Amino acid sequence: MAMLAAHRESGRADRPKNGIVWLAAWPVMAVFVLSNAATPLYVVWQRELGFSAGTLTAIFAGYIVGLLGALLVAGVVSDRVGRKPVLLPAIALAMVACVLFATASSVAVLAVARLLTGVAVGAAVSAGMAAVTDVGGAARKRLAALAASSAMVLGAGFGPLLSGVLSETVPGPTVTIFIVEIALLVSAFGVVVRLDMPKGAGGRGPWIRIPAVAPGGRTAVLLGIAVFAPGITSTSFVLSLGPSLLAHLLGATNRVIAGGLAFVMFLGATGIQFAVRRLRVRAILLGGAVATTTSMLTLLLSLRLSSLALFGIAAVLAGIGQGLGQFGGLTAISASVGADRLAEANAAQNVGGYLPAAVLPVAAGFLSDAIGLTGGATAFAIVVSAAAVGGGVLVSLRSAAAV
Repeated sequence: MAMLAAHRESGRADRPKNGIVWLAAWPVMAVFVLSNAATPLYVVWQRELGFSAGTLTAIFAGYIVGLLGALLVAGVVSDRVGRKPVLLPAIALAMVACVLFATASSVAVLAVARLLTGVAVGAAVSAGMAAVTDVGGAARKRLAALAASSAMVLGAGFGPLLSGVLSETVPGPTVTIFIVEIALLVSAFGVVVRLDMPKGAGGRGPWIRIPAVAPGGRTAVLLGIAVFAPGITSTSFVLSLGPSLLAHLLGATNRVIAGGLAFVMFLGATGIQFAVRRLRVRAILLGGAVATTTSMLTLLLSLRLSSLALFGIAAVLAGIGQGLGQFGGLTAISASVGADRLAEANAAQNVGGYLPAAVLPVAAGFLSDAIGLTGGATAFAIVVSAAAVGGGVLVSLRSAAAV
């Protein structure tokens, strides 16, 4: 009886600590709401400002450029001086991006807004995710990885859904969502201020550099990238060219459909992480490779049959592929990399994932300008499916003990 009582007391004590882990993930989610909030609005800006599919994907890629630039700095700075000095300025930059989006009158302003959004997201995926692990402590590393990863994908999906609904139902289709997002970011700023986080471990070497990984964590980062990169590249395609495909090839012009599809895609990415949280990392990564490959094959079929339903299935499978690759990689990293290098290792995985997520959709956009949306999307699907198969082969060739 005494042991049972002690167990119950321990469970009650754990619940508040688990709650703090989820609270620490809120700033990550709030920033990621902004990351894709513009997705349903691209067709509005495209109509008002008159730019091509290639320009649209270039604007989208400005976000990736900002994110990659931030990852060269944010992980190192966060590990050395602490999470707050990185996260608080990043949230402030996200607010500036909201103002630029809401007042955009040119392609240049949209590009700058996307660039600043990428900088904020780069800080969130390195310092923000590491902060969640810090708050969780050694006993909650797997919970922290789940909280950080699911906050990222849930925020990324909730943003376009909210944007699509607001743009169709209230005045100011390209303004209201960003006012709402500023309010979310203000609350995230308050959470970061109040959370107790480490001050930083110091260190030597350049402050701006390609993220390096300690030898013990390199396999985890490599295998995470092998699956995460094709997954996030496929979701980036849905977010950038998806609304154009929906409108021009599949006849779905309502912005709620575009936003809802993105939300369902990332809801799949969130739900699958909870479903597999007790599986081995190797099984999670192999599942991600299979999901992304199947997504691209379904995308090809949807274009051939002009099927909105199949396109939706392809999007959900893409989200599942990203979610599994991201969660598997973060789980492996948190288990094999110390706290003093954790943000930099997270940054390394994201550099490896977001780089092709910038290059391939842009290439598909300009190729679509030359040969049509169907041809550009087909070429993209073939390349990404090949990469996903390669990632799965790499994971399967490693011993189970490696991950």
